[in-house]
Amino acid sequence: MLTTSFFDHTFENPFMNASGVHCMTHEELDELAASKAGAFITKSATLESRAGNPEPRYFDVPLGSINSMGLPNKGLDYYLDYALSYQEKQTRPLFFSVAGMSVEENLEMLWVIQKSNFNGITELNLSCPNVPGKPQVAYDFPLTKTILTEVFQFFTKPLGVKLPPYFDMAHFDEMAEILNQFPLTYVNSINSIGNGLYIDPMTESVVIKPKDGFGGIGGEYVKPTALANVRAFYTRLNPSIKIIGTGGIRSGQDAFEHLLCGATMLQVGTELHKEGPAIFERLTAELTAIMDEKGYTSIDEFRGKLKTINV
Repeated sequence: MLTTSFFDHTFENPFMNASGVHCMTHEELDELAASKAGAFITKSATLESRAGNPEPRYFDVPLGSINSMGLPNKGLDYYLDYALSYQEKQTRPLFFSVAGMSVEENLEMLWVIQKSNFNGITELNLSCPNVPGKPQVAYDFPLTKTILTEVFQFFTKPLGVKLPPYFDMAHFDEMAEILNQFPLTYVNSINSIGNGLYIDPMTESVVIKPKDGFGGIGGEYVKPTALANVRAFYTRLNPSIKIIGTGGIRSGQDAFEHLLCGATMLQVGTELHKEGPAIFERLTAELTAIMDEKGYTSIDEFRGKLKTINV
């Protein structure tokens, strides 16, 4: 009932982790592989390992989370070694995320992946909002086009891009026009909403240390924005470019709404951090129950078929 076709492969269900959550180490990745998630993705890698921003840098709040992680990860080689070992034993494709600290670093990492035996799906993160002094690339439309032009001069493996949230119809139009010029496998929308602020009224203080408390907002707070971005790109991108919906998925109902807007796969971040990999069994059960109640026997029967009010 929940089977999902993506990249010439059929996954048991559309659920994945969001890169950055429960995917730092080989052990955490193994736990995702053993979970009920349909697929999973590695931590966004930089060329060399990074400690990330100082603690505390993540905080659960009533309707979601705030974080300023600063791309802590164990480096490209660590995750590529895992990916190559994983694909020797599994037929299910692995998603591999990279997020360089510069355009040049991204290109260098993609060159390494291109020359490797990795046969999964690569995600280029153009939207990390929590590295001090580093702007989000995907808010610079000409730079985004320049990067993708350079990438596709040599990169021939399946590639998706992770995007920040957009808030203006003109920006949806402009970014979609750029993305449609390239043979992308997918767009992942959205990353956290950058530079929010959460205050503990008891201590009269911010709750995370980096950037004087400013951080990316995730969870329930961002679901309406995430749904809008999924829908906007689903209706603007070439049909060959699939959508991974990310943002505010904490129940089967949230997942259903993302799929209704046009998502093919679904990534879970904040709620995975709170519940652990067992969440995927709960989400699949809840989504199945909703589909049963509505009489749907497959996701394709309702994917992208969001109704609008025309009266």
